[in-house]
Amino acid sequence: MNGKGTLAAIFFSLSCALAPPATAQDDRMRPIATPAQPGAIPLETGVLPGASAAETWHTQYGSRFARNVTRATLTPFLPDAKRSTGTAVIIAPGGGFRSLSMDNEGFDVARALASRGVAAFVLKYRLNQTPAQLPAFERSMTQMFADTARAPRPTPEQQTPRLAPQVADARAAFALVRARAGEWRVDKARIGMAGFSAGAMLTLATVLSGNDAKPAFLATIYGPLGPLTVPGDAPPLFVALAADDPLFSNDGFGLIERWRAAKRPVEFHLYEQGGHGFGMYQKPTTSTGWFDAFVRWMTMHGWTTAPR
Repeated sequence: MNGKGTLAAIFFSLSCALAPPATAQDDRMRPIATPAQPGAIPLETGVLPGASAAETWHTQYGSRFARNVTRATLTPFLPDAKRSTGTAVIIAPGGGFRSLSMDNEGFDVARALASRGVAAFVLKYRLNQTPAQLPAFERSMTQMFADTARAPRPTPEQQTPRLAPQVADARAAFALVRARAGEWRVDKARIGMAGFSAGAMLTLATVLSGNDAKPAFLATIYGPLGPLTVPGDAPPLFVALAADDPLFSNDGFGLIERWRAAKRPVEFHLYEQGGHGFGMYQKPTTSTGWFDAFVRWMTMHGWTTAPR
């Protein structure tokens, strides 16, 4: 494979937070009409400043992706009242801040949590603008990864100031869930956040920004593991990563070490195989078990049962 082909492969597996579980023809991006989202609630963070491209969607690997999101929304997935635990999770899909894996890292995760009595809320946060047409989008991503390969990777703390619109969206999501906690049968003290890839970066940035979101717990799935300054009141953290992840597996374990040094609870699952972007795809690797491990971790902390 030539250099351009290698970068294109990185784009497919990393930028769109994809894992290749399906047949070869499924890896092709296909534009689709923006789906109806009747449950999506607009957040009060406004339109992305300077945005000119309109929101578009496409499919790949049998999943749907959103691009050029200019207005953030939050979509609730609520458990049956009889099974409600009072716990909630705000879910941040990944996609390099240029797309969002809405099914594999959003809606599918939310449905699985709701089936276990946990209220789930999919955050469709605002994204960096990209070319409207898919071929141009792919070329822009190839160039972005070529530039990234030549530049030092920013630490999570260096990245946080660049994510001001996305952090504002996360804060607004927490504010909305707390404002409607009674209606949605949510305990305001039991609202966590789970992010995938870029969404994991946003999850960490939400905590590092020191704002009023204050998640009760965090989950970062195939996100960065670089060291950072852990707040003294950092919430319990669940981390899952594949050892063959081409993006984050060679960054060391500074995140885990710093969380432990701060004497804050952390659980870390390093799977032998799984690549990047495995999400809720079913694959013949142990990484597929991350969700069950996450639920068991939540159960250990008492978040999957209603408080007495």
